[in-house]
Amino acid sequence: MSDDRTPERGAEGLDFRKTLFLPQTEFPMRAGLPKREPEWLERWARLDIYKRLKENRRGHVPFVLHDGPPYANGNLHIGHALNKILKDIVIRSRHMMGFDAGYRPGWDCHGLPIEWKVEEAYRANGRNKDDVPINEFRQECRNFAAEWIDIQREEFQRLGITGEWDRPYTTMAFDAEAGIVSELHKFLMNGLLYRGSKPVMWSTLEQTALAEAEVEYHDHRSPTIHVRFPIVKGEGLDGLSVLIWTTTPWTIPGNRAIAYSPRISYGVYEVKQPGEPSRTEPGQRVIVADGLADAVARDANIAHWERLGDAPSLEGAVCAHPLRGQGYDFPVPLIPGDHVTEEQGTGFVHTAPGHGTDDFDVGLRFGIEVPHTVGADGSYYDHVPLFAGLKVIETEGKKAGKDGPANKAVMSALQDAGQLFASGRLDHSYPHSWRSKAPLIFRNTPQWFIAMDQPGEGQNHSLREVALEEIDQVAWVPARARNRIGAMVADRPDWVVSRQRAWGVPLALFVHKQSQEVLKDEAVNARIAKAFAAEGADAWFADGAAERFLAPDYDPSAYEKVDDILDVWFDSGSTHAIVLEADGVSWPADLYLEGSDQHRGWFQSSLLAASGTRGQAPYQSVLTHGFVNDEEGRKMSKSLGNNVAPQDVIKQSGADILRLWVAGADYTEDLRLGPEIIKGSSDAYRRLRNTMRYLLGALAGFTEAERLAPADMPELERWVLHRLTEIDKIVWDGYQAYDFAKVSKTLFTFATNDLSAVYFDIRKDSLYCDRPDALRRRACRTVLDRLFHCLVTWLAPVLPFTMEEVWLNRFPSEDGSVHLQTFPEVPEAWADAALGTKWARVFDIRRVITGALEIERREKRIGSSLEAAPIVHLADKSDRTLIEGLDLAEIAITSGVSIEVGGGPETAFRLPDVPHVSVEPAMAPGRKCERSWRVLPEVGTDPEYPTLSLRDADAVRHYLARHSGEAAE
Repeated sequence: MSDDRTPERGAEGLDFRKTLFLPQTEFPMRAGLPKREPEWLERWARLDIYKRLKENRRGHVPFVLHDGPPYANGNLHIGHALNKILKDIVIRSRHMMGFDAGYRPGWDCHGLPIEWKVEEAYRANGRNKDDVPINEFRQECRNFAAEWIDIQREEFQRLGITGEWDRPYTTMAFDAEAGIVSELHKFLMNGLLYRGSKPVMWSTLEQTALAEAEVEYHDHRSPTIHVRFPIVKGEGLDGLSVLIWTTTPWTIPGNRAIAYSPRISYGVYEVKQPGEPSRTEPGQRVIVADGLADAVARDANIAHWERLGDAPSLEGAVCAHPLRGQGYDFPVPLIPGDHVTEEQGTGFVHTAPGHGTDDFDVGLRFGIEVPHTVGADGSYYDHVPLFAGLKVIETEGKKAGKDGPANKAVMSALQDAGQLFASGRLDHSYPHSWRSKAPLIFRNTPQWFIAMDQPGEGQNHSLREVALEEIDQVAWVPARARNRIGAMVADRPDWVVSRQRAWGVPLALFVHKQSQEVLKDEAVNARIAKAFAAEGADAWFADGAAERFLAPDYDPSAYEKVDDILDVWFDSGSTHAIVLEADGVSWPADLYLEGSDQHRGWFQSSLLAASGTRGQAPYQSVLTHGFVNDEEGRKMSKSLGNNVAPQDVIKQSGADILRLWVAGADYTEDLRLGPEIIKGSSDAYRRLRNTMRYLLGALAGFTEAERLAPADMPELERWVLHRLTEIDKIVWDGYQAYDFAKVSKTLFTFATNDLSAVYFDIRKDSLYCDRPDALRRRACRTVLDRLFHCLVTWLAPVLPFTMEEVWLNRFPSEDGSVHLQTFPEVPEAWADAALGTKWARVFDIRRVITGALEIERREKRIGSSLEAAPIVHLADKSDRTLIEGLDLAEIAITSGVSIEVGGGPETAFRLPDVPHVSVEPAMAPGRKCERSWRVLPEVGTDPEYPTLSLRDADAVRHYLARHSGEAAE
């Protein structure tokens, strides 16, 4: 596609270069994206393109993508860029498909991530959060979030993201805080909100409960212990002990029962010969599951032990606590439990109801006490015998997040009591705080929950049932995401919505001190929401808040004001009501789009929040993307030095390069990014840019007077129009199905292969050398105009900066923009499947010809394909019929072609995938035209222009008639 036709002056004294129609454009090949993109952003802001676009689409079918709010607490990383670029491609493509597509960006401003950052600053300055008035601390959190919103907004816009940046939503806005508390009050009024005391995952460093979505699982090394619980009651069980196994020795003070399974076979085993070393002693008799007996013997290093027989019935049996006589003088009953298995351990489950969900549930069923043993900071309460004040996990200094002394102290006490049967270590996956990265504990605390398995007042189905049914009504992309979130919702416990923090929306509830009944009064709820809307949630913590909201209807002194903070996932899960309903936008949203981790996060909290109050999911479709790893598939991390910051890519290459990578990647899996991948994206961009530059140059001066109807066009042009109908369908289907990789790869292949390497190459001679009124040239320029409108608009959602530059280069305007356009109509009448099939075969023949001539060039027997007139052998007569009426020399860019029917000599060139076609190279007879460089016998037959072909001589005469004197010196 190179523009290499620059003939010298002919014998006639004319400068033939001036008579050619070479591409003319000021569109630069070098993009300079890092410099130019900010200029386009300034222009879009000045013209308020998004507002104009929304005005143009008013009354059209709405399309709403509801933005999942990122946290306002740091610079954007590559995951943010991936997410927002995908969203922007959705919005821009829907705009161009004619929808009224809305996008209002948002930010999550409450909760631990921001509070933690402010506390870090406090600690660095030697301050304590608890010494600061709560609303003063909350204001600092608000200021911190506002500062990062401004930074992130600028970084998002730099990616070319379109939307209502002047009117984002934030969960800390007063109206949002009012909306969030109103959504909670809906759960209060329908009876699904309750206060209960049960074990929850607890962060000792942050001193708050965490939901599953705030938990990460990392490898952790835990101590393991086998402990004997002497049996003190049970027929035939005298002198025996039940053996338990646990990875949390610190929970032994909280033990109140032992669970067993009636389905498991248990035996009585006596130690005959301990190994060296071993904590066991000869004669010790314990009950363990037969299926685990060998494993127990290995763990305890028992050289030999003997099975004495089946264990007697365990029903009604009672053990003593292993620390009996030291403040643990209570019975430990054996109770049946469905959760007991033979997968690991001993076949018995040490049951501490305050430190595990299964323990709590089975204990509740049998009326087992739920003791309070560990406080908010992870240390034993003062009333815990032997271990008061010892910490499970260190919370201060350099050892914060490491194991405290509790485990060792408990193991030592068990050893002294003679009940420690074995000990060891286990590397396993363990829950950690996603913020502090410290291990968590299960801790029994009073919390507020939303019930999953009971119908609300006036409802026939539980929240879990409604949510699972709604999951089946939603379109999930990719489809496998349906099973993932379905499994999570099916297995999740009740939703813990309370947090023991300071920054966020309070639960804003009142509990009667005497009856412990929560106050349910719509008038009180309305007063709270009104105050929050006017003053923000700080109103709840202001002096006299109880009197303000309760009096004169209730006695404020009779009520406890609940100051717990709402789970931040409830905040973001309620944004469907704040942004879509309250703003008068279509509900439910057409699309939610976030990373795959949001199946247990925002997708799920939004589903539960809406299903519990409206009986319906807040979205019709959900798109999930993977995470970004480095080029080797490793997770990006500072320690590995393999992070790719979007800011760096933009500074070096431009946002459009990053966007092209996003559009071409399979986002349904984890993605890879690094220097080589960025280089590949840059190379692809340059090829696309070259295609657009050629189109601009070839269309210079195009007018409507040149346009031809398809019926008047040569077959090659009609083939291009047919291909446009095929590409148009792929583009529309791809954008509608969010298959951006298919769209971008199809367009790239079409632009670089079908157009640049084939069509443009074939028609270069006609564009440059034909007279301007020639039908072939007019047909080509008409098709190029169609191609221009299609390609620029089809690519605009992916490359908004570059396609704006391309559009305005051809259609300069003070207030115009490609982003105000729609995808052009591609008439179905252009489709011609038979023509498509025919030309696919023609191009196969062309490949054989060009392959043969490439060898001739490599061997330097010819310099250009125009020096050749190959002999083409067609063994299949249908191929001979196929090319009738076609100028195969023009198609192959040679000066001539001879067609012969037959298989051709063995020395002829062939391609394995193009049967029945072979080619013999041959030199073209005649002289070289000094204007078009074609070698033809007719050159010299025009007496006026003896160095030109007849076509070129006619074109020069036509040119001189219109530009008298311009071609001569």
